[in-house]
Amino acid sequence: MDMKTTSQENSTVQMPPDLLAEARRAANEEHRPTDELVSDAVRRYLRDRQPHASAPVKQSLAQFLMESPLAGANLDLERRKEYPRPFEL
Repeated sequence: MDMKTTSQENSTVQMPPDLLAEARRAANEEHRPTDELVSDAVRRYLRDRQPHASAPVKQSLAQFLMESPLAGANLDLERRKEYPRPFEL
């Protein structure tokens, strides 16, 4: 059975009330509709779960942390000078 959709069709998705409230709050902060925020999140999820044909993009630990949920944690990512360590022969 083939199902055809038009650009005017809408579907309903159910989610827990607390998650919906968070999505609405985030959408309001970004001044955009909640359905657009949820659609973007689903697209990102689907994109990220696909196996990558090419090698993953290499980035530094600092870049990774700045794009993670830890980004607002005021982490000091400055590299410290390395001092020689004692060793025995």
